[in-house]
Parts: sequence; C-alpha cells; structure tokens
Amino acid sequence: MKAMYYDAFGKTPEIRSLPDPEPAAGGVVIEVTASGLCRSDWHGWMGHDPDIRLPHVPGHELAGIVAATGREVRTVRVGERVTVPFVSGCARCAECRSGNQQVCEEQFQPGFTHWGSFATHVAIDHADHNLVRLPDAIDDATAASLGCRFATAFRAIVDQGRVRGGEWVAVHGAGGVGLSAIMIAAAMGAQPVAIDISKDKLALAVKAGAVAAINATETDDIAGAVREITGGGAHLSIDALGSPVTCFNSIRNLRRRGRHVQAGLMLGDQATPQIPMAEVIGRELEIYGTHGMQAWRYGAMLTMIASGALKPQLLIGRTMSLEEAVPALVGMDASRETGIGVITRF
Repeated sequence: MKAMYYDAFGKTPEIRSLPDPEPAAGGVVIEVTASGLCRSDWHGWMGHDPDIRLPHVPGHELAGIVAATGREVRTVRVGERVTVPFVSGCARCAECRSGNQQVCEEQFQPGFTHWGSFATHVAIDHADHNLVRLPDAIDDATAASLGCRFATAFRAIVDQGRVRGGEWVAVHGAGGVGLSAIMIAAAMGAQPVAIDISKDKLALAVKAGAVAAINATETDDIAGAVREITGGGAHLSIDALGSPVTCFNSIRNLRRRGRHVQAGLMLGDQATPQIPMAEVIGRELEIYGTHGMQAWRYGAMLTMIASGALKPQLLIGRTMSLEEAVPALVGMDASRETGIGVITRF
C-alpha cells in the first residue's frame, strides 16, 4: 500500500510503499477514499501521544470501502461504504457493554494505537461493533471530516453539554471542532458565540451559525465580553482549542450553574491547566470531558446531515493529495488556513 510514514517524532514524514494490511479474525481492511487532516495528527507526529509506537502511519478520520473481512465478521460486507469513530471499542469490557465505547478500557485508535488512514488501506478491529455504514447522500470527503472533529463536537454539544434551544453557547476556538460545535449548537436552536484570534475564522464561524464573534486579540477580558453579549454568561461553554488560556476563559465565562465541556486536547506541558475552582464551587458549575462518540450514536448525527439540518461539507477548507498532506501536517501548528483539510487523492 501507499502510505505516509515516519520513524522519528518531529521528522518530516515520507510517502512509502508498505505491505498491505491483513484483516484480523474480527476485523476488516478498508480501502481509504478520504482522510481528514487533524491537529491531533500533528500532536501525534510531535510525540505528544504516549500510545504511538514508531515507525508509524498517522490518520484517524476516514471514509472508505470494505475491501476484506476476517472470518469472524458477521454484519459487515465487502463493498460497503463505511466510516469509523476515532475511538473504537473492544466490545467486551464493562464500558463497551454499557454503550460507552468512547471510553473503552481497551480502546484502540487508528492513527495512534495502530497504523492509520494516511494510506490507501487501513485495518480496523472488532468491525461488527465499530464500523458505521454511510448513506449514499454523504460524499467521501464529508464523511471523513466527521470522524474526529464533527463527531467530537456533536457529543460535546448534544450529549455531554445537553444543549437546549435558546441557550447561549460560547465556543472558544474556531478550528475544526469549534466550527462544528457552532454549526451543531445553532441547528439545535441555541445561540453560539465564537471566540478566536483570527478574523477569517470568526467570519467562517458566523457563516456556520454564530450570532456573535469575539476577537481575542482585541479584548483583555474574554469572560467579561461573553457575559456582556449573553446577559450574564454562557449556559454552555466549549473549549474547542485546548490550551490553559481557553480552558480558563471557558469556565470563567459561564453563568451560575453553567456547563463547561473540554473538547480540545490538553497534552504535553499544557496537560494541567489552572482552574478557577472557587467559581466552580460557588456557582455550582459543571465540568465535563468529551472523547469522541460511539458508533451507535452516529445515526442521530447522520440523520441531521442527510436532512440538511447540518452541513459539515461547508467546513471543508480544501482537499489535497497524500503528498500534499506532508507539508500540511508538518506546518499545522503555524497554519492560518480556515476549514478542514481532507486527503482525497492517494
């Protein structure tokens, strides 16, 4: 197979010809038709994820066609169009049995614990429990863009955040997760407020459904600006970037009994941010994490996409070849691009 490959963290990846994967007894091999390029891939390439073992093939947001199945696979057929949550379950542990595969005790993640989808083919284990069939109405690039950012945002807003119509929702960071969260919150009848340092990203956030936008370079008091716009603070706030500053501001801008959801990764030297715990206690604030979304929950999201209520395709910034994805990955931390990048040419 053709794949993006690196054998040292921080070293520029290469495009190589590697052996084709074989399906495990309960797994499949997917011919990849599209794969999203995500900041999580950059974190992995930098060595921030302890689960990655070198050498490695990154990529965790994918859509494709089932090319081969293992002997124990029962419900998946060769030729089906599928995607897969970036956190997949073992199907055996207590969390999987309770329907919470996103926190599986023995979870696996293509592109992190296993070789990923920046390749023509990728192997996925426990296929009967983790694959999601794609409706014909959703194209490959859009389907790939759902795998991490959009699904993470859906769970953050709908399941963990328990958003209700009319509520104010502050979204810190207008990257892939943030723009997805804004679109989903607006579709659910809420009033999203976007916070970012980029004028272009804020403009895109307004197109995605934000009713107000705050440029963080133009105010020293983000929480105060959110409280002024919302008349007392957000009911729900999402840190969609993942930094000590955005995490702190997301909690501080809540109204009493508000809800904070941490969606952006906090890794490396940023893993232990300062929390305004006095406000958490005194205002009875709720703090939640969110970690992907279960395969069985994709149905609700896909239904909203098929109906036109959600339009994740509008968040795709550009498509690219596998070769073009190498400099895009290496330069991601300094990139000023808006929208989601998707590999569609292998």
